[in-house]
Amino acid sequence: METVSQLLDSIDDVGRDPRRGGYSRPVFSEAELDLRSWFIEQAQRRGLDVETDRNGAIWAWWGSPSSSGPKALVTGSHLDSVPGGGAFDGPLGVASALAAVDKLRARGITAGEGGTRPLGVTVFPEEEGSRFGVACLGSRLMSGAIDADRARSLTDADGITFAEAAARNGLDPEHLGADPQKLDRVGQFVELHVEQGRGQIDLGPADGVENLVAIGTSILGHGRWKFTVSGQGNHAGTTLMTDRADPMIAAARIVLAVQQVAAKQEGARATIGRLQPLPGGTNVIASTVEMWMDVRHPDDAVTAGLVETIHGKAQIAAANEGCMVRLTEESYSNTVHLDSALQSRLHELLPQAPPLATGAGHDAGVLAAVVPSAMLFVRNPTGISHSPEEWVERDDADTGAEVLADVLEGLL
Repeated sequence: METVSQLLDSIDDVGRDPRRGGYSRPVFSEAELDLRSWFIEQAQRRGLDVETDRNGAIWAWWGSPSSSGPKALVTGSHLDSVPGGGAFDGPLGVASALAAVDKLRARGITAGEGGTRPLGVTVFPEEEGSRFGVACLGSRLMSGAIDADRARSLTDADGITFAEAAARNGLDPEHLGADPQKLDRVGQFVELHVEQGRGQIDLGPADGVENLVAIGTSILGHGRWKFTVSGQGNHAGTTLMTDRADPMIAAARIVLAVQQVAAKQEGARATIGRLQPLPGGTNVIASTVEMWMDVRHPDDAVTAGLVETIHGKAQIAAANEGCMVRLTEESYSNTVHLDSALQSRLHELLPQAPPLATGAGHDAGVLAAVVPSAMLFVRNPTGISHSPEEWVERDDADTGAEVLADVLEGLL
């Protein structure tokens, strides 16, 4: 029986990024495909029945799920990463699910037999949205939270559409989209994840007991927007400073505006995490700058107001440089309050686990609209995530799998 740490060690070299550090595992990349193959092999070694659905999610079943029988209990997470991400964001939940299956078997628990529900372990694709720009794309497609035509037309940095990438990897682009039959087999979803912040650290010990695992309560509303700042491309050496319409200057002022607007609103987060000047030459004044913004706040109306305010300041910044700016929404998720009845049951099973809200998006947040969903968070001693410095202690990772097994046993 392998521990979570041993499972993670077995994929330690997959997708390492020598330039950024950490891991770069975008969906359908060689690294992510290797991880998908690893998961399938691990699931089959455990005697689970494996299938890939129309949207590229992998399902490993212990017991046969049926829409007419008891609805399945499902756990899992994702294997793709942000550029230069950490080792635990996504894979910890998948490895913990596999280890939990081992632990349940060792306890003599069966799934899908003797009145118990089937148990599923799933891997959702493109959770990070690092290739096609929409986070939780696999779960959004399955649940109908994104239009299939829009998903098919999403493009990556090389101009490859999601439809083309899906077809290259054995999926039928025409069959992408809502999958009510699959959803009808799922009764509850529990996602274990590394905590991506300082929530557990700041809570401190409760009655002298360290908070190794927390129970998720809500997921912060968040979205992604793209600014396109258009100016006049020109020669860096021959164009006087007074004669320029430089979108890079406007972009710089917009970056500052994003920081300043968010800093004035309690509970807000706003980030420009990606900026791309075109054509991108050192001795060239850019003609266009594309930049992507992430905005989050617990109150969806406040989020909308923040974006509106930032857009207004961006228009002024662009006009002052003789440029124009366009803002387009790429994705948005409202604040999600995870299923209260399922939370209560988890608190019964884990009476010392504290409640914890999260500012990070997850597939559980998307599925919560159609399936009772819950989250467990394993302690992150640094609070750092989406970075090579993301960390989980080996003992904490193994404790998380033990707790997940307790929860699954209690829910079966």
